[in-house]
Amino acid sequence: MTEELKHIGPRLRALRNDRDWTLDEVATRAGISPSTLSRLESGKRQASLELLLPLTRQFGISIDDLVTPKAADPRVRRRAIRRNGMVITPLAPEGSPVATYRITYPPVATPPEPQVHDGFEWLYVISGRLRLLLGSQDLVLTNGEAAEFDTRIPHSICAAGKRSAQVLSIFNNEGIRMHTHAPGDDMHTHSPGDDTNP
Repeated sequence: MTEELKHIGPRLRALRNDRDWTLDEVATRAGISPSTLSRLESGKRQASLELLLPLTRQFGISIDDLVTPKAADPRVRRRAIRRNGMVITPLAPEGSPVATYRITYPPVATPPEPQVHDGFEWLYVISGRLRLLLGSQDLVLTNGEAAEFDTRIPHSICAAGKRSAQVLSIFNNEGIRMHTHAPGDDMHTHSPGDDTNP
């Protein structure tokens, strides 16, 4: 917060300049002296609510507009997981309420055994053809197709045909555990740059 307070003065000056208002005009309207406003803008006077409230009223903004927390780096840099030939790349920060992954399913001779767990799964096919065994249904999804299903129904997912399939998947915590932390699997992480496009 201390770092952000340093930016209040320049932000006030920018707001004033954008409106082509002079120091005297703004100071008079806000009920403060021009010298106080000048020192506030230059950082020589510490900002206080007593000074900021009348100024924000004149500019038609809130205190929060002046004191905006520094935005965190929005990029997600989590390592991908390789499991049973699949490459599972997290696309959301750890602990995010929405768990989103890019999963590359390799071609296989036999679909994996159906799984059952609580929750729902949503997926979208980015490239390739995806086979979804859901209960008694045997479905093939192609580029641009999406599916959402109750994961309490036995389900199995793999690439259809001889090429890999890339999918965006969103699932709940139990789905995360089933896809990325199943015991006894040969699992290791690798950098996203190690991925190869199908």
